[in-house]
Amino acid sequence: MTKAGKRADSATRLHRGFGLLAVLGVILVLGGIAGLLYTAAVTLTSMLLFGWLLLIGGIVGLVHAVQARGTSFFWLGVIVAALNIAAGVVVIRLPHATAAALTMFAALLFLSAGLFRLVGGLVVRGPQLGWTLLLGAFDLLLGILVLGSWPSSSQYVIGAFFSLALLFDGLGLVATGYGGRRVVGLVSDQGPTKPVPPD
Repeated sequence: MTKAGKRADSATRLHRGFGLLAVLGVILVLGGIAGLLYTAAVTLTSMLLFGWLLLIGGIVGLVHAVQARGTSFFWLGVIVAALNIAAGVVVIRLPHATAAALTMFAALLFLSAGLFRLVGGLVVRGPQLGWTLLLGAFDLLLGILVLGSWPSSSQYVIGAFFSLALLFDGLGLVATGYGGRRVVGLVSDQGPTKPVPPD
């Protein structure tokens, strides 16, 4: 195959790859929008998925620990695996309680992050003071709203966060795929640059 043919083949593969990336992004965007419409179902599903991941990871870790018996890391591996298995069983059996606990933890994180940003911004008074205070106030308000309606907020907070993550990740993939296809198309249209002969 000639150099031009190889270059065209590489451009075609890149074009197809960026196209698949954009399609995956569209799927994630649709999943994120659907998740925002059914946040309670997404919260329950994500908790069950989280529990099964902990359980399977604990079982795999226990198998590895048994295979590595006789080493100095044996008991540490067994303890970590047992904790993962126990946590997975608890999450699977009590998904709503787990969601409530994680929602409380998220609200406390928002509150502490908001206070830290507000106090830190006022003390340091850097060039981004306005943005720092705005983000701090937003975190503080979000934490107060989630904590004020807890535990009923636990039915939709985790699902909403998960759906928003899918939505923004999908938008990023769509932008990357579309931009990559445009760049590959522009480079392919221009073709190889020919050297300019000296005068």
